[in-house]
Amino acid sequence: MESTSQSYWPLLLFIGLIVAAASTGAIFQPGAWYASLDKPSWTPPNWLFGPAWTVLYACIVAAAWLIWRETGSLLALPLLFWFGQVVFNALWSWLFFGVRLPVLALLDLLLMLACILAFIVSAWSVSRSAALLFVPYAVWVTFAGSLNFAIWRLNDWPQAITTGG
Repeated sequence: MESTSQSYWPLLLFIGLIVAAASTGAIFQPGAWYASLDKPSWTPPNWLFGPAWTVLYACIVAAAWLIWRETGSLLALPLLFWFGQVVFNALWSWLFFGVRLPVLALLDLLLMLACILAFIVSAWSVSRSAALLFVPYAVWVTFAGSLNFAIWRLNDWPQAITTGG
């Protein structure tokens, strides 16, 4: 029988990976460049992003934990998609705010959404709760992709990239 301390190491791994992914948002912040961009009227206020992501990240960790508890394997198919979405999640802030390449950030969001949807589908037979925890995430990333697309279309990117605004 596995000791209690050994059974929680995957949870610590999931938390650590999500903290690492979330830290890219702290490293590559919107700043004055983002504030200067034209944005659609339906852009949420900046204060909403922190609380929204905090809730989503908690759901993301809980979903992984539920799958691991059911399968006992970090190589379970839903968790492979889970790891994939973490990578794409971590890359987005760097692509959009760091190097200011909204087209690549949009592609990243599409790949992230594909991993999220694949997680939901593959997790459904393992843990419906885990699959359902990813539904708000899928909705938010779909919305974020729409916002990313709209901002890209509303702005002159070559000038924004070379002059910083």
